[in-house]
Amino acid sequence: MEWYLNHLCFSPMRWVVCCLLLVLITPCRAESPPVQLAQIYQGAIDLDDYWVSEKLDGVRAYWNGKRLLSRRGNPFPAPEWFTAPLPTTHLDGELWIGRGQFATLSGIVRTTTPDETGWRSIRYMVFDLPQGRQGFTERLSELARLIATVDAPWIALVEQFRVTDEHALMQKLDEVTQKGGEGLMLHRADALHSATRNSNLLKLKRYQDAEAKVIAHLPGQGKYAGVLGSLLVENEQGQRFRIGSGFSDRQRENPPPVGATITYRFSGVTSSGLPRFASFMHIRFDY
Repeated sequence: MEWYLNHLCFSPMRWVVCCLLLVLITPCRAESPPVQLAQIYQGAIDLDDYWVSEKLDGVRAYWNGKRLLSRRGNPFPAPEWFTAPLPTTHLDGELWIGRGQFATLSGIVRTTTPDETGWRSIRYMVFDLPQGRQGFTERLSELARLIATVDAPWIALVEQFRVTDEHALMQKLDEVTQKGGEGLMLHRADALHSATRNSNLLKLKRYQDAEAKVIAHLPGQGKYAGVLGSLLVENEQGQRFRIGSGFSDRQRENPPPVGATITYRFSGVTSSGLPRFASFMHIRFDY
């Protein structure tokens, strides 16, 4: 094809044909669904104004009435029986197996051909009604009524609850993390849905996390000789740094490929603004 295009594109008419061919052979980019993204909880808010839920360690999934889409707009290979009970109404939620099961989950939802057995272990945990025009409390009530009409045990509503003060919030965070959970989400009760990252939706964890692109594999030394020592990555701010912890032996032998986007955890930043104690969590395959 490259030879053909090089020899074809040398006259105005043939240049038009060349451009049309390029359009035909270039894959279409998926359109990202209108998901709302969370900011980090910093305290100093009136908790009476918020609903609270567990932050599930799953994969974000948007139902557009026809297909389940990733955060980047790529369709999940869900079996027909899994999505058949879902309404035509748009839903936002999380594909989830259980606490600490992200690696198993991602392996199932990444396969091109649906893994029927694997999908039977997955639940679609719904937490918002993106097209609803009311505040979150009203959307939540409508969502509860809608999910109640769905005759499928693998589709459920994420439990939302209230806390009285900061102490109660932190107690709940400790309870969730001690059981292997990831953290908490806080959603402002009167907030309209907005497909942006905003303070109406907050996430609270014992650690922070972020995404970065893999730039290079750096060789290991000592007990890691011959396998991955660390990843050189670049975060969203354009900063480059190394991540050398958080990998299993298998991941060191088969590290995330160059160009992949990973999620890492860290504890604050250094005086130069770099993540402190950065540790690998998992590949963000939906990027």
